[in-house]
Amino acid sequence: MATCPTCCKSVDEVEDPGAAPYGNFINYYTFNPPENRLSLIPATLLRDLGHNDSREEDTLILDVGRKVHLLGFDLDETLIRRAQQTSPEHSNITFMHLDITKDTKQLQDYLRQHCCTHFHLCLCLAVTMWVHLNHGDSALLQLLSHLASISQHLLLEAQPWKCYRSAARRLRKLGRSDFDHFKTLKIQGDVAIHLKEHLEKHCGMQLIQSFGSTSWD
Repeated sequence: MATCPTCCKSVDEVEDPGAAPYGNFINYYTFNPPENRLSLIPATLLRDLGHNDSREEDTLILDVGRKVHLLGFDLDETLIRRAQQTSPEHSNITFMHLDITKDTKQLQDYLRQHCCTHFHLCLCLAVTMWVHLNHGDSALLQLLSHLASISQHLLLEAQPWKCYRSAARRLRKLGRSDFDHFKTLKIQGDVAIHLKEHLEKHCGMQLIQSFGSTSWD
């Protein structure tokens, strides 16, 4: 999941991975393999659905003992099309072109189609930094509040502050303008702690379990 203005270039139009200033990397799983995260989650919670060589990633779901419906969305249409092409055999998996900072009606429509008011689990992995850098403090907190309002459980992976600096540095090396909000962000330092406090104080959520840190931390 990533966010950007509609005028942003497709990830196919750029060669340097640092030129994806909204997190819409075409080769994401080559430098951050799924195993980096999956190794932190107890094996009893996961069930392997198979490996897809074209995507270089394993597709897994929580082993809840019944059929589940999965929804993945991204603002980059190219990435959505690729996901649709590599998972055509899974009728219970849907991929949606969506910028969650602007349009949430599609999510509500999806829930209604499945006679649900909330998602049982929302995965927000390495997304918050891109919303934060491109839209600012208030947009980041609004995103968390919205996800909490439509999810029974939220699995959140927030990028550490060093990743913010690295993203800004990559952008400058390409001769591009800095992120709009990077120098004015008030939420800094241990970002994960700030997000946890917001979810607990303003969204009525509580921490159930921390699965640890990846090598990015």
